[in-house]
Amino acid sequence: MSASLQLARLLQLASPALPVGAYTYSQGLEWAVESGVVRDEATAGRWIGDLLDHGIGRFEAPLVAALMAAWAAGEMADVDCLNAEFLASRESAELRAETVQMGFSLRRLLRDLRDDGLATVGQAIESWPEVAFPTVWAGIAAAWRIDKEAALTAYLWSWAENQVMAALKAVPLGQAAGQRLLAELGGKIPLVAVDAGKRPKTEWSNFMPGFAIACARHETQYSRLFRS
Repeated sequence: MSASLQLARLLQLASPALPVGAYTYSQGLEWAVESGVVRDEATAGRWIGDLLDHGIGRFEAPLVAALMAAWAAGEMADVDCLNAEFLASRESAELRAETVQMGFSLRRLLRDLRDDGLATVGQAIESWPEVAFPTVWAGIAAAWRIDKEAALTAYLWSWAENQVMAALKAVPLGQAAGQRLLAELGGKIPLVAVDAGKRPKTEWSNFMPGFAIACARHETQYSRLFRS
């Protein structure tokens, strides 16, 4: 696969057009807005930036890197273990339902793409009762032979873009504010991706009590736009 084709495939994986329903989730951000913790561009940037630095960058992104390595090596026992670990790490019912729903949608897309190069990934997880979104995403990235650092950068960017779009709707913020937030987050993402790619499992951490509380309280929030 040429470098240009790998880039095109990576852009497809990171695109908001990927039919997994990511835009319907805020991952606790909507409750942070409701509670007043997030109320403007500055506080939205601080909230999303902290999640990037202390949560997704230290746990989810390293897990994606490990999943890509396991898929590439054909170590399905490791893929299964990492999938279970990610599901167990979801602090609230909504967060768990989110990754399971998105994983289910991406697994279904594997069949619909009709790409013989992805057949092994689809067959390996077809019978799994629950598969997390990062598990399927990493399997596709590995099958398409996408560079690990580039894949992590795109994965983090896709997450950040979804968070900013949620902030635009929930705060609300203007389009220019959203672009400023993405520019700031985009400046951080390359370093986070590099760190995630070499972070040993003994240093993975998703310890973010405020995030967990926000996600749990969103479950009983009376008026809301998002599913998490």
